Amino acid sequence: MAFSLDTGSTLHLCIDMQRLFAEETPWRVPWLSRVLPAVREIASRHPARTVFSRFMPPTTATGATGAWRDYYARWPQMTRSSLDPGLLELVEPLARLVPPARVVDKPANSVFSRAGFAAVLRRRGIRTIVMTGGETDVCVLATVMQAIDLGFRVVLPVDALCSTSDGAHDALVDLFRRRFSAQVAATTTAEVLQRWPRNREERSSVLLEQPAA
Repeated sequence: MAFSLDTGSTLHLCIDMQRLFAEETPWRVPWLSRVLPAVREIASRHPARTVFSRFMPPTTATGATGAWRDYYARWPQMTRSSLDPGLLELVEPLARLVPPARVVDKPANSVFSRAGFAAVLRRRGIRTIVMTGGETDVCVLATVMQAIDLGFRVVLPVDALCSTSDGAHDALVDLFRRRFSAQVAATTTAEVLQRWPRNREERSSVLLEQPAA
């Protein structure tokens, strides 16, 4: 998909670049640090149009619903009652960009599991989402597919995405290019930066309202 990036209708959505996935935990993503410079470059160019999502586990496994309860029964050490709260925070230097960047917490894989998030974006005139972060084959995948269903165009700088699985990452990039090319542009950070130059008018956050909790 050929793509253009108009500042007024473009959002940078950075998914789950948290200490939880960067440090020595059972959910560590080994090459998160490798893509961090690319993510930082996009976010620092457009902090007022950047939203960072944070994955928020339930307090306990029994506090989860449906199949999530079984999931956290497998990972009880990753519930909030067992975790160091600091692990849920964004990694540096991304945390320093808030504000004007905003943080949205989510209870599940897709950022759109946060109630009201899509509605807020629509009210702000967002039509294109530049998506970075991780993991390519879990939370990024879930968010991309829901964004497509909701009618957003998606731009994926693949060198700003990470996963615990090289094979799954590569397979999904190929899938996006082959099967979803009308709605998803799989590209590079350099191309995004070239097509989306810094705008001096970008001062206040694109999210002037928070989606529902």
